Amino acid sequence: MFITIEGPEGSGKTSHIKPLAEWLGAQGYSVFTTREPGGTSIGEQIRAVIHDLENTEMHPRTETLLYQAARAQIVEQVIQPRLKAGEIVLCDRYADSTIAYQGYGHRQPLEQILGLISYATGGLLPELTVLLDLDVEIGLKRKTNQEEWNRLDAYTIDFHKRVRAGYLEMIKQAPARWAVVDASQPWEVVHAGLRAAIARRLTPAQP
Repeated sequence: MFITIEGPEGSGKTSHIKPLAEWLGAQGYSVFTTREPGGTSIGEQIRAVIHDLENTEMHPRTETLLYQAARAQIVEQVIQPRLKAGEIVLCDRYADSTIAYQGYGHRQPLEQILGLISYATGGLLPELTVLLDLDVEIGLKRKTNQEEWNRLDAYTIDFHKRVRAGYLEMIKQAPARWAVVDASQPWEVVHAGLRAAIARRLTPAQP
């Protein structure tokens, strides 16, 4: 099963991945965790370029294409082989981030964005995507205080509001694939919501 965790900046995605994997492992599932962009040597190099605060001249099309390059690599090198081996793949961000950030955030043509994503992923979609939803101002304040600050974080508040609105629009268009957890709640409550959303979709682990 391919599960992705999405959300605006500061929603706490990364802090939940390892505990979720441990919880699933305790139930007998074989779980592999990864992140986007990154997850491979090539992907991590691309991540460094995209996120570098000095790369202020980067055009949105360049940004979009770099994300797809990293994504193509991780799909072929990591995600597909793990899925074929019968593992659960738990990924911190995936293609929906490109739709939200480069599509809705940068206001690039969605049809073109979707075409690039399809090419990069070979059409691979998650079976479940959980959105950790959070007010933009709260999320950016959390990110400033607790986590790495990168080039995308430094975009305007209006940009980040468009990103959040983009996520909510995607959920309207494909509600069966999505679950939403209110990320403004205490960490333990959010984590319980994530577990519940995943548990509803799981098939029993094979002995």
